[in-house]
Amino acid sequence: MNIWKTLPLATALLAAQAQSPSAIPMPTQDPAHMAQAQPTTVPLYRVVVVQGSAKAINYRNLKSSTEIDLLGTVLVSNASGEAKVKSKDGGIQITAKVKNLPPASSFGGEFLTYVMWGISPEGRATNLGEVLLKHGKGKVQVTEKLQSFGLIVTAEPYFAVSQPSDVVVMENAIRKDSREQFEFIDAKYELLKRGQYTLNLEPFPPMVMDEKTPFGVYQARNAVRIAQAAGAALYASDAFGKAQGYLVQAESMDGSRDTRAMAAREAVQRAEDARLIAVQKQDAARVAMEKKLNQDKLDEANRTAAAAAAAGDAARQQAQRSQAENAGLKAENEGLQSRNEDLRTRLMAELNAVLQTRATARGLIVSMSGVLFQNGKATLLPEAREKLAKIAGILSTHKGLKIEAEGFTDSNGSDALNQALSEKRAQNARDYLVEQGVRADAISSKGFGKGNPIATNDTAAGRQENRRVELVLSGEGLTASKAVGL
Repeated sequence: MNIWKTLPLATALLAAQAQSPSAIPMPTQDPAHMAQAQPTTVPLYRVVVVQGSAKAINYRNLKSSTEIDLLGTVLVSNASGEAKVKSKDGGIQITAKVKNLPPASSFGGEFLTYVMWGISPEGRATNLGEVLLKHGKGKVQVTEKLQSFGLIVTAEPYFAVSQPSDVVVMENAIRKDSREQFEFIDAKYELLKRGQYTLNLEPFPPMVMDEKTPFGVYQARNAVRIAQAAGAALYASDAFGKAQGYLVQAESMDGSRDTRAMAAREAVQRAEDARLIAVQKQDAARVAMEKKLNQDKLDEANRTAAAAAAAGDAARQQAQRSQAENAGLKAENEGLQSRNEDLRTRLMAELNAVLQTRATARGLIVSMSGVLFQNGKATLLPEAREKLAKIAGILSTHKGLKIEAEGFTDSNGSDALNQALSEKRAQNARDYLVEQGVRADAISSKGFGKGNPIATNDTAAGRQENRRVELVLSGEGLTASKAVGL
């Protein structure tokens, strides 16, 4: 079966961190400088994965050994191979041979080698070992502890990778003439999208290799370069420092070829460890940051809700206070209105007992008319004095009143004469009320001449009515609109 025909289109973002720096190139010929290089900012290391599937084979009933085929995928359709599978010491020993594989670098500058993987039915990928090529052929002997697994071969940047790339070049297949009875299980696993190990690096062409430099040194350079781009110098400084140290040893021309190769393999393993630690820490930091951001949002929402609730409570309390105040003012106004009405009614009754009194919008008006003044005179007659004395007695007992004495005449005589006469009559009435106990600052006088007649001036009786003084009483409770018409 060819997994590239069944790859789903869905991808997932596994890890992200802070910000993305510019790519940090690492030299291939200066390991001393490489050992000192440090990232200046926290790198953004994303791992976008593609999910793949293959057939896992159950070797539980395998009594001795069997052979299976390794077939090339659409990436390398002419690649082929075979694997001898043998049950041994509680595990499954696999001896595989492959041919017609191109250099791994043909799939991209980041790829240097091939790795064989065991895929469990649950989708866990295990790095079984590196497949080294010579003239397109390779051989590897590995052991898988599981009894059910699928085999695939992928192109990788170095041998110690922990997750397969999506450059799957070979996969297992059962021979048609096999005598064994196998159980097939669908195994799903995750594939790194091509280029993810070098996401933070500038694109680089395939390495130019020479025979004097052990092949593992190139992988070590690649692994350290990738680990640094993943933020290992910051997040896994100890492991990354050891990887750099082993790389320095591998680059040294003083050691033997075998010594350099061993140091290179150690550098690759330490670099991959450092990369994984960096990715895990950045992922944990991202999760913590997201958790903090979510908590901050929740806290802010709670604060906003609390503030809104407090504002609502304050508004309700203010409304209650306002209602209480309004109720108090209403009661006070009602009480005041009642007292004012009582005052107006009582005062009007007292005044009406002496002189005719009426309620108007201006207040209470006490009218002194009739035989109070002689024709053409301003002197108060005895009857007028008597009535004014009684009025003064009433007014002196009510504090806060404002009194205005207004004088009027009939139509006989000139306007100037009548104006002066009306003013004098009003003044005399005011002065007499003051003599009888009314406060001087509470009463004033004004004349209106022959204006505002209350009767006809064509008859003697009418003219007598018009010769008058009116006392306008105002003040609290006496000028309300309800006073009209009382």
